[in-house]
Amino acid sequence: MAKGGQTPKDPASPEMLAAWKRMEAGDVAGARREASRILAADPSPDDRAQAEELLRRTRTPPAVYAFAALALVILLLLVALALSRY
Repeated sequence: MAKGGQTPKDPASPEMLAAWKRMEAGDVAGARREASRILAADPSPDDRAQAEELLRRTRTPPAVYAFAALALVILLLLVALALSRY
């Protein structure tokens, strides 16, 4: 669940305000879509900065992918060891 109060005090435009509100409501995918749409439409510098900030805050940290890869390697190793035993 999103934390309250993450919307900047001065959203650059009504579209950015809507994107921030979506993020606060927990619709991260919808907020990312809105921010991407705003970036694709040649926004003002303030809109661009806020859309990039929203995308930066909502991206998946690379460490999560590394942890998932490590878990997959361990799982495959365990399956290989179990198969080699029988």
